[in-house]
Amino acid sequence: MPGALSRRSALSFLGGAMAVAATGGGGWPAAAAEPASGPGSAPGPGSAPGPASGPTASRVDSLIGRMTLEEKVSLLHGAKDPRSLGQAGHIPGVPRLGIPPLRLADGPAGVRATRRATALPAPVLLASAFDPALAREYGRTIGREGRALGQDVLLSPMVNLIRTPYAGRNFETFGEDPLLASELVAEEVRGIQGEGLIATVKHFALNNQEYERESIDVIVDERTMRETELPGFEAAVRAGAGAVMGAYNKVNGAFACESEPLLTGVLREDWGFDGCVMTDWHAAHSTVAALGAGLDMEMPDGKYFGDALLRAVADGTVPEAEVDRAAGRVLTVMDRFGLLDGEAPPRPGRDPGAGARTALKVATAGGILLRNEHGTLPLTGPAARSIAVVGPAGAIPFVSGGGSAHVVPDQAASPLEAMRERAGKGARVEYALGEDVFGKKLPAAALSPATGLDERKVAAGKSWSYDGTLTVAEADEWTFVLHFSGPPTGRPKVLLDGEELFPFRPGLGEYFTGGFLSAAPDGLAVRRAAVALTAGKHRLKVTAKGGGKGLTFRLRHTTSATRAADVAEAVRAARAAHSVVLFAHEDATEGRDRTTIALPGHQNALIGAVTEANPRTTVVLNTSSCTSMPWLDRTGAVLQMYYPGQEGAAATTALLFGDANPGGRLTQTFPVSDDRHPMAEDPRRYPGVNGREEYSEGIRVGYRWYDAEGVRPLFPFGHGLSYTTFAYAGLRLRRHGSGLEADFTVRNTGRRAGAEVAQVYVGPSPELPLDQAERALAGFRRIHLRPGEARQVTVRVAARTLSSWDTERHGWVLGTGRRTVEVGSSSRDPRLRGQIEVRHGA
Repeated sequence: MPGALSRRSALSFLGGAMAVAATGGGGWPAAAAEPASGPGSAPGPGSAPGPASGPTASRVDSLIGRMTLEEKVSLLHGAKDPRSLGQAGHIPGVPRLGIPPLRLADGPAGVRATRRATALPAPVLLASAFDPALAREYGRTIGREGRALGQDVLLSPMVNLIRTPYAGRNFETFGEDPLLASELVAEEVRGIQGEGLIATVKHFALNNQEYERESIDVIVDERTMRETELPGFEAAVRAGAGAVMGAYNKVNGAFACESEPLLTGVLREDWGFDGCVMTDWHAAHSTVAALGAGLDMEMPDGKYFGDALLRAVADGTVPEAEVDRAAGRVLTVMDRFGLLDGEAPPRPGRDPGAGARTALKVATAGGILLRNEHGTLPLTGPAARSIAVVGPAGAIPFVSGGGSAHVVPDQAASPLEAMRERAGKGARVEYALGEDVFGKKLPAAALSPATGLDERKVAAGKSWSYDGTLTVAEADEWTFVLHFSGPPTGRPKVLLDGEELFPFRPGLGEYFTGGFLSAAPDGLAVRRAAVALTAGKHRLKVTAKGGGKGLTFRLRHTTSATRAADVAEAVRAARAAHSVVLFAHEDATEGRDRTTIALPGHQNALIGAVTEANPRTTVVLNTSSCTSMPWLDRTGAVLQMYYPGQEGAAATTALLFGDANPGGRLTQTFPVSDDRHPMAEDPRRYPGVNGREEYSEGIRVGYRWYDAEGVRPLFPFGHGLSYTTFAYAGLRLRRHGSGLEADFTVRNTGRRAGAEVAQVYVGPSPELPLDQAERALAGFRRIHLRPGEARQVTVRVAARTLSSWDTERHGWVLGTGRRTVEVGSSSRDPRLRGQIEVRHGA
């Protein structure tokens, strides 16, 4: 049947997953049984996947026939770019035959290259808007800028689901629900490729954690994979994505980049993908197995697909036809985008103003008001004229997360600047640090000799050293903070009692650093080390070399005493102001998972002290994912802004002052604590045991697990408040083929214009002998309403949404019978409920 996994591929998958029980329910794979429908479904360049034919096939065949083996192999691996634009990868092309090079740039939240670019809000904030049209605009902005900055391939979007709250890249993806992720990734792909930039959906597949990401073996059953993780990738393929990036991890015993069931069985045989498949950077592990499995391109170099591939062809280990196949796929994608015949449009000029407008629009639409008691927000009247701003992220723009998603923007204002401007003349907007993340000068009296270690400069070719004593008055935890210029390899060496405080991180750890805490306001790189020190003398040695360009560095610290002083200052400011806006942060990055959902450092204590001093406190969260909030009941309001991009200050200010009405909704469930979520207390699920992680939760990802286990979340999936109110009425359900349509009316019953996200959830089928979700998102609609305005809304639910994956048939089976439909404003806030008989129809 359509979309079915071949029996050979299915058995291969299941062979490694027999230990995992197939739990499950009805997820939402992107359209296969029936075409996608909805606004903005027009394809981008070469959008419809399938075997190349016509002029493309003849042109590609002709080129393959004229190329030497060495030339064909040169298309299958990365190489150094002689004219690098600072991008992530490069394919040299074949000048002799007019085949141009390809430049590949990171870009989940904006194009990452040497030149500055628009730093868009993190994809998780985009997703919070529940707006596919906005996702397309987001994609268009990146696509246009990518081409303007000389790039050909974008290494984005990322569509892996949020499975564990600890995953370091949760901010780079859309959320925990497969339907929402599918709707949004399809539109973003269309937006990117509509501007002529090749989109690369990643990481295929099941790359849902950073811990041991290069080796972890994901053990997953067929149904779980088909109903949770794969739908987003299928939606991207249906939308015409030109490239797919293979993941680092293993899937049921085989590395994803050499998994024939994934790269051939699912991707090409089931979905008809005819684009190219590349590795994640340094994710290749073989030549023969990977090429035979369906991998086309090794990045960023040619360890396995360079000379090793040439030797394999020469000795007969690899048929040259497999090289032709992979090179042909690369050329086919290039031809679809006009890169082989000169039909690609001229590269546009960059438009920073347009990029900034989109960044502001997305950040404003995605901001989520989680709590608002006693009219704390919006800030009006006295509340808007006397404000204390607290927290380092209030004075320093928190633009983006770390790793390959980090973008250096044209400009970015701080929230403090924006709030002072908005409050206007005569208003008092004071600032208190609250928690010092960049450290204070080491007291000269504590050093012997008393040589200053702040703002040291070492000339090029010179060296400087300090060998002395640090005297500590009483036992305490000291956090040492090193600021330094230049590359990580050139930073000073600091030894305390013979132990190096800032050792060089293995692998790519030095380069995958956060986007906020890893750089001081003046641009110097930052490293931290917390040490428990006993009272008395400690030997401190510092060695610094100027290298070729010179070095600037400073060594700073914080202690219990400095922290207490900062909190006391914040409390004084809070008491003196009518209202408080406290910015809390958590700095996530690729390559490293979080260890807790609690705010890092001593921020919980800071929030507790400030809210006790002034209950009219709004906490603004610049965090990567869900956060526990032991202080929640003492706050006036909580505004979730994730990583809001370069226009985050303007968007946050507009929402705080009511110039915009919050309309964002959570795309992930927020648990109460570290021991109340799907991964808690089961190390086999996360982070894995002996190199294996088991997806034993089955299809119960995110809110489905909370429903099944009867666990109360802190905030449910889909939650978000508004400055106005909405009423639902008149639910009517009717069949539409094998699917259904839900009609209902939403009315704005408040005094402000605003956006509501109406969500449709469907219950289990009584006729499928499968363990199913209590409710699953089946559709949604973001609607803007004026005060008093009512609108009839129709949400169509496709047959695929009502289907479950049958592991006996290796295909989708419609969940027939009488099914419950709920309509409301979150997964736990149904406003309307009805039932309808689902059955096969024309």
